[in-house]
Amino acid sequence: MKIQDSVALVTGANRGLGRHLAAQLLERGAKKVYAAVRDPRSVDLPGVVPLQLDITDAASVARAAQVAQDVTLLINNAGISTHTRLSDGDSTNIRLEMETHFFGPLEVSRAFAPIVAANGGGAILNVLSVLSWVHYPNYGAYSAGKAAALAMTNVLRQELAPSRIDVTALHVGYMDTEMADYADKSDKVDPAWVAGLALDGVQSRALEVVADDKSRAVRAALSGGLEQLYPGLPAAN
Repeated sequence: MKIQDSVALVTGANRGLGRHLAAQLLERGAKKVYAAVRDPRSVDLPGVVPLQLDITDAASVARAAQVAQDVTLLINNAGISTHTRLSDGDSTNIRLEMETHFFGPLEVSRAFAPIVAANGGGAILNVLSVLSWVHYPNYGAYSAGKAAALAMTNVLRQELAPSRIDVTALHVGYMDTEMADYADKSDKVDPAWVAGLALDGVQSRALEVVADDKSRAVRAALSGGLEQLYPGLPAAN
């Protein structure tokens, strides 16, 4: 789809990748960009339209959809990382990650897909992760949420195609954002660069955007055995 003259809604647009996405949408000529966040007062990017939206609250999603009836591009970006293990971690955190990464984006997509369709079609960009494909204990809840979001993305892509709505998946590892402030800087990529690649992908109707070397390596290893992805597993007899 064309970014120029589009009307975009970006969840979690007050910081990190979401802020870069919103800024670059404006730079590329989007007619309007809704910065959808829980607290609109946290939005400090000139030119965007702050919009109250808590993706984990169905009533909040419905209210946002009533306001933003002109959307043609939805970007499901909002996310969290609680670093919760699945076998012995806090189950409240596990449920929160699933609400944030699967049920929330699904609810938002269900609310806005009819709007995008009524406006002539457009696109949805789902911000996923390398951890949609490969899963580690200290990111158990996050991995489960992002894996579910990948399944959702693949299904919605097929279900919404007749409505002229493209669905693109973005996969990336560590970015130089507040969420990954604990990671070594050498392991992180520039979120502004990732935002540019993602929007290029939307514009070219790409099925997926694989933004960094780590994600590309994991993507390539998916056709191999589990030993490639998880070398620490006990060897088979």
